[in-house]
Amino acid sequence: MIVESPIVFVLAVALCLSAIVLVFFVVFRPKFGSIPLERRRLGIQQDTSAVARVSQSAVHAMENVIGQSGGPYNREVLYNAGVKMAPADFTVGVSIASILLAAFVALLTHPFLGLLAGVATPFLAKLALTVLRDKRRAKFEAQLTDTIQMLIGGLRVGHSILRSIEAAAQEADAPTSEELLRIVNETRIGKDPRLALDDVADRMDSEDFRWISQAIQINREVGGDLAEVLEQVAGTIRERSEIKGQVRSLSAEGKMSAYVLMAMPVGVAIILAFINPGYLNVFVEHPLGLVQLVAAMVMFAVGGFWMSRVVKIKF
Repeated sequence: MIVESPIVFVLAVALCLSAIVLVFFVVFRPKFGSIPLERRRLGIQQDTSAVARVSQSAVHAMENVIGQSGGPYNREVLYNAGVKMAPADFTVGVSIASILLAAFVALLTHPFLGLLAGVATPFLAKLALTVLRDKRRAKFEAQLTDTIQMLIGGLRVGHSILRSIEAAAQEADAPTSEELLRIVNETRIGKDPRLALDDVADRMDSEDFRWISQAIQINREVGGDLAEVLEQVAGTIRERSEIKGQVRSLSAEGKMSAYVLMAMPVGVAIILAFINPGYLNVFVEHPLGLVQLVAAMVMFAVGGFWMSRVVKIKF
């Protein structure tokens, strides 16, 4: 007797996928790996357990797949988000999370919803990296006033601008310390300081730091008291920060309304799925239900984008 159950079907598919992954990553493991950890970091013993060997094989195979570019989760994207992981490691983690989330959602609700959850996981990971990047940039902007004051203090005691940047990098918190230290390191290996400063402004999407970079470059060309120039720039940035704070406080109500309106349909659907498990099956079993589900997702995305643009003010 054949048991026609979606749970059994999804479980069988998940086991088959797991077997394929194990065969691919263990049997067909890459021949040429990276330099062993014990050679790169003396005094650290490499984990030789079965789980570690499987994970390393998966990472090496993913490195061969994504190549030098790093795929959608390249080094620059991860660095801007503050994630200290290699692109292959992060991609393997997202792939495993996609499979597990798809199987979990399919077992709880419906195989079609599980498939959607698995497909949506990489996009959710990309969205999470975007949120982390924006938070990192906002933290950099909040620390910028203190950064300028440290630069001014270093210049007034007689240090050069690069030595002042290095001192500020040692005293500041992340992400300012990371960006300033990167300027120092890139300059030491031969990069033009102007390009290093402009790259920080581009990575952090900071118009204020771009002003600091321009002030430093003008001072290098025409001379003058750089500390006094930076003092005036700091005053301008401080006034802009006050205006930004006022705009955030006035738009906070609109942001909260957007969050509530976007979370409400998802929350109601989850509650209904737990209260009455078969109540929402019509959206995945009937053609008209599928059309309505796709239309709702499109309208949900358009409405979320519209509300985000309304409450986001650029100046």
